[in-house]
Amino acid sequence: MTDFHDEDGQAAAGPGDGHHPDDSPNESSAQPASERVRLRRKRERGHYDRATIDAILDEALLSHLGIAEADGQPLVLPMLHARRGDIVYLHGSAGGRTLRALRSGAPACLTVSLLDGLVLARAAMHHSANYRSVVLLGRARAVDDLDEKRLACREIVEHVVPGRWEDVRPPSENELKATAIVAMPIDQASAKIRSGPPLDDEADRDLPAWAGVIPLGMRAGTPAPDPALGTRVPVPAYARDYRRGASRWPRT
Repeated sequence: MTDFHDEDGQAAAGPGDGHHPDDSPNESSAQPASERVRLRRKRERGHYDRATIDAILDEALLSHLGIAEADGQPLVLPMLHARRGDIVYLHGSAGGRTLRALRSGAPACLTVSLLDGLVLARAAMHHSANYRSVVLLGRARAVDDLDEKRLACREIVEHVVPGRWEDVRPPSENELKATAIVAMPIDQASAKIRSGPPLDDEADRDLPAWAGVIPLGMRAGTPAPDPALGTRVPVPAYARDYRRGASRWPRT
């Protein structure tokens, strides 16, 4: 299996468009912010423009924050996130070691990935995946101001389920104090995208094995009400008709 995890740590891809991204240059004219985020392998798959980076951040639900503790122990933690303008907000427990490491100035790496399809080739070692991902490098800051914390909580709730915030009780001051919010700037970032059919060797094209792409996507099931809810509250449209894709929540 190739392509999904590359030597430079990047991964990514978009919906199949009939192109072989390996065979054509990246049409974006945007350049990386620094050599730290420039792709070393499969460079033609790299994207550095904010429109591409923001779109992936806004569609993804789950991100992974990588940090190193003072003793060198690496940690990679799954988190919910939301982008607002040039900042990505993440939240966790105020007593967790993530916040302690970030407060100490530890460098951080934030990644998000979207899996769009399984690429089945005629040769075992040419199997791949269509996917999109973003990597952010930098130093996240802890958010201590309660107003910014409240804003970040709203952003995260609306990122996950647009329209939900107005229906629920906002966080109390004690809840905000017990919650860790960190802000990661989008200034050292790159996206990587793989799309299209398998890239088999010419000599394998006539092998009697099916080749192509199995599309994948996120599909919401039927909302299951809380047993304590009763029948007095109908299922809201944002839950009944939930779809994942480009967010309707304004983020600029």
